[in-house]
Amino acid sequence: MTKPLSGTELKRLHRSWRRQGDLRLALILDGVQNPFNVGSIFRSAAAYRTEQIWMVPPTVELPSPKVAKTALGCERLVSTQLAPNGPAAVTEAKAAGFTTVAVELTEAASPLFRLPLSGPICLVLGHEERGVKADTLAVVDHIGFLPLVGKVGSLNVAHATTAALAEASRQFWSSLPEGSDTSER
Repeated sequence: MTKPLSGTELKRLHRSWRRQGDLRLALILDGVQNPFNVGSIFRSAAAYRTEQIWMVPPTVELPSPKVAKTALGCERLVSTQLAPNGPAAVTEAKAAGFTTVAVELTEAASPLFRLPLSGPICLVLGHEERGVKADTLAVVDHIGFLPLVGKVGSLNVAHATTAALAEASRQFWSSLPEGSDTSER
């Protein structure tokens, strides 16, 4: 029978994965207006060591008490920058060395697991109902979607962000040499 990890063991496990290599992730929030979604996104971003979030109006501006309520302090753990629009944010992300991938349901989208997400990746997420703006979609490197096979055809933007961050992390770790996933438990 296995037992849950203690707090110390959990910290060691996560530290061992942080040491696996230079996983670089960033986000662009292209008009994500619900502050509770933005807060949840910050929490997931901090958990996956996202280094930068570009916030495109009308994304909720920080500080915000409603963002803080769901972020639980994580909004302080990720660098943020206000961008005037989506294309400007994409340009800045590319200049910082990121490949940009919009998470959006379009005819041109590929399943996220088929896109090359193992390098420095900046995921672009849009408004909860309207998605990523067309002018932003026109300048990203790739457009991907999360295949959903259940009875619901889309996810809340915060959940979609978490799933996309997890997929990018999985691809990064899968690209590492065999045997580099040992932990120091």
